[in-house]
Amino acid sequence: MASVETSLKETMTSIDGSLGAALVDYNSGMALGTLGGGKDLDLSVAAAGNTDVIRAKVRTMEMLGLNDEIEDILITLGGQYHLIRLLKTRGNTGLFLYVVLDKGNSNLAMARHQLKRIESELEL
Repeated sequence: MASVETSLKETMTSIDGSLGAALVDYNSGMALGTLGGGKDLDLSVAAAGNTDVIRAKVRTMEMLGLNDEIEDILITLGGQYHLIRLLKTRGNTGLFLYVVLDKGNSNLAMARHQLKRIESELEL
């Protein structure tokens, strides 16, 4: 089992094109850990903003009467992918892994696969 710090390092090193990663509590909008980012990518601001994205999608699913769970959410920008993976393993609720990828240097399918693996190894 991997710690938060180890999981974020694994995200940054095992996923090609990773620019930043965070573990976020979407009940509070607070990042529990971040790695990468920079002046053009404030992961704390992104964590709070993506919390709103998840809340909006959950509300929409409730209004539609969908009895299902979100696996991940992809936001595609001109030069980046923003991938949000909600954690479901071992009863964890309210947390998500967030990774920003350079669109030109990443493989989205492999990134999703790696995030699923990292989630399964994360120990909170």
